[in-house]
Amino acid sequence: MISGRRRFLGLIAGTAATALLPCNAAASMLPDAGGGWRPDGPFPPASLPEPATVGDIAPALLPRALAALDQHGARIADRSVVGLVDFTVASRIPRLHIVDIAGGRVMASHLVAHGRGSDPGNSGWAERFSNRLGSEASSCGSFMMGETYSGRHGRSRRLIGLDEQNDQAEPRGIVIHAAGYVDPDFVARYGRIGRSQGCFAVGDAVIDAVLDQLGPGRMLFAAR
Repeated sequence: MISGRRRFLGLIAGTAATALLPCNAAASMLPDAGGGWRPDGPFPPASLPEPATVGDIAPALLPRALAALDQHGARIADRSVVGLVDFTVASRIPRLHIVDIAGGRVMASHLVAHGRGSDPGNSGWAERFSNRLGSEASSCGSFMMGETYSGRHGRSRRLIGLDEQNDQAEPRGIVIHAAGYVDPDFVARYGRIGRSQGCFAVGDAVIDAVLDQLGPGRMLFAAR
């Protein structure tokens, strides 16, 4: 069987960008008029697919990311490397993929947290998404890498939301930062990693590499 990673790399090499699918295209995302969600929306976690191999990437994610690069080309200064967050898999699976588009390879895959508001039951699955202030939920869509700063989580990077479903990223303080609850030992103990307040939290051991690879002007694309 061809792995998801191989199919993904084949798409890098030979697939043209397709129309960008909105984050809320899945039946599990049912936004209300205020940008939140309806409580009857999510599929149960057991109904969501697990990848066959740790680190595999959903093949449909790449064409959506390439379409996003085209859509936001005027704002993305460096298109050679992108970050892809695959919210179709559980938090215990490395689902932040650093992809060298120019070279046609996955440079690294890391654990990454989703927000408390996306997983109110603390199941390890991102079930709901919101752009609303105070939701503590993750948002999908395209983010442009902003400046690096040093805050209460140490070295971090600001994110600028480029789509309607994530354009409140800056007012919400959505960033990439390190957290001790994003760690393989945490997974071994609890079967999942911890939750953020909507930020893309990664492990202490990888934060410098992630921020260096996803430098200013590059894109992070998160989807389910």
